[in-house]
Amino acid sequence: MTNLNFPSLPSLPFDDDKLKEECGIFGVNGVAEAANFVALGLHALQHRGQEAGGIVSYAPKAGFNSARRFGYVRDNFTKASLMDTLPGELSIGHVRYSTSGSKGQTQIRDVQPLFAELAMGGVAIAHNGNLTNANALRKELIQHGSIFQSSSDSECIVHLMARSFQANIPERLKDALRRVEGAFSVIAMTRTKLMGVRDALGVRPLMLGKLGEAYVLASETCALDIIGAEFIREIEPGEMVVITGGHIESSYPFTKAPSRFCIFEHVYFSRPDSILGGRSVYETRRRIGVELAKEAPVEADLVCPVPDSGTPAAIGYSQESGIPYAMGIIRNQYMGRTFIEPTDQIRNMGVRLKLNVNRALIKGKRVILVDDSVVRGTTTVKIREMFEDAGAKEVHFRIASPPTQWPCFYGVDTPERGKLLASTMTQAQMQKHLAVDSLRFISLDGLYRAVSEGKPRNTNQPQYCDACFSGEYPIAPSDKINANEIELKPGKQAPLPL
Repeated sequence: MTNLNFPSLPSLPFDDDKLKEECGIFGVNGVAEAANFVALGLHALQHRGQEAGGIVSYAPKAGFNSARRFGYVRDNFTKASLMDTLPGELSIGHVRYSTSGSKGQTQIRDVQPLFAELAMGGVAIAHNGNLTNANALRKELIQHGSIFQSSSDSECIVHLMARSFQANIPERLKDALRRVEGAFSVIAMTRTKLMGVRDALGVRPLMLGKLGEAYVLASETCALDIIGAEFIREIEPGEMVVITGGHIESSYPFTKAPSRFCIFEHVYFSRPDSILGGRSVYETRRRIGVELAKEAPVEADLVCPVPDSGTPAAIGYSQESGIPYAMGIIRNQYMGRTFIEPTDQIRNMGVRLKLNVNRALIKGKRVILVDDSVVRGTTTVKIREMFEDAGAKEVHFRIASPPTQWPCFYGVDTPERGKLLASTMTQAQMQKHLAVDSLRFISLDGLYRAVSEGKPRNTNQPQYCDACFSGEYPIAPSDKINANEIELKPGKQAPLPL
């Protein structure tokens, strides 16, 4: 879900140096006060989007109602005065990040779910992902008379549905999604139906759960846990489910293709207490640490995680290497993205507002720091400086993903390629630039072994979307190609800078 004119809100350097999943979606059909369950589900998915959220509900007497707010779910959707305006047994919701590099000002109209009245009734849509042909579709739709109310690529789906000649809303949704390219997990609702769809490659996750007789759709299983719902299964790549009351119908409206689920969901985006591909995200990340220790050993006194996403990998690295695990960095759990920034001096404290080194533990020690990724490298530098100030004898970085060299076009907020450190430097140059005693990344094969039960990467048909590491894009980013911003490698859907 990309906004074509939506700026990133101010944030601390720690946040700026991390890749961000742009949204999380949640829906439930068949339970009293459904919007309250949606609010809880969105709270569990807050890590997927912390800038804004919205909820739409339907009740026979009250009709469709919606609320959209900037900020955290806990600061908005916990107030009875708001939740009482969202009655009904059917509801969907969305949390979001904005997209980097966009212009204009933040608008509440860009916050999802989007709602529209079609010829056969109202429909609300929440989208996780990114449509890579949104610019072309938007231009075409405007030329044919569509009037857009937001800058979101997701609105293209609504207009395509409005122009469809199919007999009902589920069929119109299928018709619309056949026109779009890119990655999408979509939740939609009518007066009586809850729908969930994944693109043919299944790039973004979508889970099906059950709460009593009610069905639930969510980006991750941790959102099912928070409301006490039973996890049933993942919606399959290319599958659409339509839930009416206690009845569920499944269909496959798209041309079948090999699954290319985003491998970075395993590394960083998903919560460690979620289940992906039938396996604990925490366990996968621990195994990444094990593989990393095998590939990149180093003599040291302590293994310390960069909280919080580096923690499972650091535990795995410690277990495999036999080097003691320790909490060398303490995170301030009460520091959010909306922390007041009264002066440049306070803002320039950067990482120290969120992270602090355990000085008594670190002084005189050789330390291995395990992090999930290196994007721009700004946070890595600041953490290295903090450890040096605390008296560390040596500082070694071990990264639980391969070098991030390419931007994502499928729903992840990534910098331009030239701003990705690994795209402009070799590993040796990065180590020198970051001024660390050593720097090693897990190999792409090592990552695959950790994620795929020991199976290496299939170079002819990779099992996952790993474009941010390999530059091999499973879906051509049409808008970028048409704008002459990138070109493709011969025989591969992988862009190169012009």
